[in-house]
Amino acid sequence: MPGRRKAAILLVSLGTKGAADVFRHLPNEMIEQLTVEMAKMQSVEAEVSTPVVQEMVESAYARGYIAEGGMRFAREVLEQSVGAQRADEILSRLSVIIEQTPFEFLRNTPADQIAAFLRNEHPQTVAMVVAQLPNTALAAKVMELLEPELQADVAMRIAMMGQTSPDVVKEVAQVMERKLETVLQRDWAAAGGVRSLAAILNAANRSTERNILEHLGSENDEVANEVRSLLFVFEDILKLDDRSIQMVLREVDSKDLGLAMRGASAEVQSKILDNMSQRGAEMLREEMEYMPPQRRRVVEEAQTKIVGVVRKLEDSGELVISRGGDAEDELIG
Repeated sequence: MPGRRKAAILLVSLGTKGAADVFRHLPNEMIEQLTVEMAKMQSVEAEVSTPVVQEMVESAYARGYIAEGGMRFAREVLEQSVGAQRADEILSRLSVIIEQTPFEFLRNTPADQIAAFLRNEHPQTVAMVVAQLPNTALAAKVMELLEPELQADVAMRIAMMGQTSPDVVKEVAQVMERKLETVLQRDWAAAGGVRSLAAILNAANRSTERNILEHLGSENDEVANEVRSLLFVFEDILKLDDRSIQMVLREVDSKDLGLAMRGASAEVQSKILDNMSQRGAEMLREEMEYMPPQRRRVVEEAQTKIVGVVRKLEDSGELVISRGGDAEDELIG
């Protein structure tokens, strides 16, 4: 059965409210395609919808297992729950839509071991490995363990990196695999670029971030500014404590705040409203309620202005953004 038809069957099975909730997260083009597909259906029999829903549930669980412990972990859990044959079917289906990296075997390898292996490698090799690591938290820890000069060089290479040849990626992974005596589990995925570097720096400590941005700025100011703009996004306001949010709100134009809130999650909206006076919160709710629809670009520009305020206050030392419990971010009374 074509994937689009399966998706339409799933939406019909979810009912009107469930389908509407899903639609909120889909692009307009996909909504139109699925609406047409749903309109073609007179009814959906249980013997048709049940396997589709079951497939969705199995895929969701499998994705969670992969995210938690990688392909090997996912296979072991699935084999215990649904048997080897069914586990193969589920993972084969997912492998088509989930990008995989040959460095998956490093997921549970300590960052210091990875950094030690990379210490004598060419910076381009280091950049490729760091960009291809299974998660950005691990990549950030490895980056922190590199020498400051190497950090900057590797950061620039990640930012400027495009898609790397699969053969080169696999060859490097196989060398690391043999040396670390682990098992290669996944194929490969393109990694690198400014977004990859920003994600790594978002998980790194502040000194690593400052060092890398300073060197990036001296080498390529345009790249440095692009990375800097991605380091803290509007939804990251949830990382701030109440005092910091109140400090930011004092610096923000009310019109920008109203626009920014239009594109925010319910959790972010609640967090901001909870840190306003009762009157201020009521006024903002009214403004949001009566404000006409806005272009995404306008909303994102307003959010960017608020992010700029957060970054300015952080740079001045007036507030601290939590970075995974790093010691240098600890507040001392």
